[in-house]
Amino acid sequence: MSVQEALRLARESELDLVEVSPTAEPPVCKVMDYGKFLYELAKKEREAKKAQKVIEVKEIRLRPKTDDHHRGFKVRDARRWLELGMKVKVRVHFRGREITYPDIARLELASVAEELADVGVVEQKPDMEGRTMLMVLAPAPKKKSGSKEVSSSAQDQVTQVNV
Repeated sequence: MSVQEALRLARESELDLVEVSPTAEPPVCKVMDYGKFLYELAKKEREAKKAQKVIEVKEIRLRPKTDDHHRGFKVRDARRWLELGMKVKVRVHFRGREITYPDIARLELASVAEELADVGVVEQKPDMEGRTMLMVLAPAPKKKSGSKEVSSSAQDQVTQVNV
């Protein structure tokens, strides 16, 4: 169909002639309401944006000399954030000559990771970034609870029979 004929059809139906695929040979055009097309396209993008899951990253800051009591508060907050599905950055900041002992920070980060092992997994291992050592924890994958319930109820029945 020629371009003039397609334009005539579009005018007669009071719609627009829209080029769908300009790179095709010959180019593909469609007769449609262009304003409605743009509106529906924007609507689809908004719906896709709503469906996205935004993962928030929280951060706790420690120092090599942070005592267990204060670290406990920070670990408790990190545990709550991991349970809510957020990622947690654990940062140990060095001041002065503390930077000559990075093994202290590695031990501290390892103990934090160990305390949070039931709710989170280490996504990024401890690494130096300037005067800080950083580790990223992500929420642990959810376990299938259906199969465990079956096995525990079966175990209860076996216990009742033996008693």
